[in-house]
Amino acid sequence: MQQHSVNAYTAIHKEALSGRELEASVLSRAGLMLKGVKDNWGAPDRDQKLLEAVKFNQKVWSFFQAELSDPENPLPKNLREDILNLSIFIDKRLFEVLAFPDPEKLSIVIDIDFNIAAGLRTNPE
Repeated sequence: MQQHSVNAYTAIHKEALSGRELEASVLSRAGLMLKGVKDNWGAPDRDQKLLEAVKFNQKVWSFFQAELSDPENPLPKNLREDILNLSIFIDKRLFEVLAFPDPEKLSIVIDIDFNIAAGLRTNPE
C-alpha cells in the first residue's frame, strides 16, 4: 500500500516538473544512487546496488545522447557536442567501474551528475 502511494506521488511530481527540472531531478537521483554505493562500499549487497546505479546512470545519459544527437535539438551545436563528449566519458567510466570496481572511480560521475543537475536548476538569463 505504501509503495502505491509513493508511485502515485512520483507520477504527480513528474507531471508538475518542467523539462529542465525533471532532468535535474533524474540526474540528482542518478548521483545519489552512485553516492549511496560509494558511501556503503563494504555492504554485502554492493554489487547489486552498483549494477542498479550504473544501469540507471547509463539510461539517463543514453537519453541525453539521443536528445542531443537530434538535429532538431534547440541547444547550440557546441554545447550539444560538449555534453555528448561528456556522456562518452561517463559511459567509459561506468564500464570501467563495472570491470574494475573501485569507489573512487565513482566520484567523477557523481560530481558530474550533481553539477549538471545544479546547472539545470539555475534560471537561464
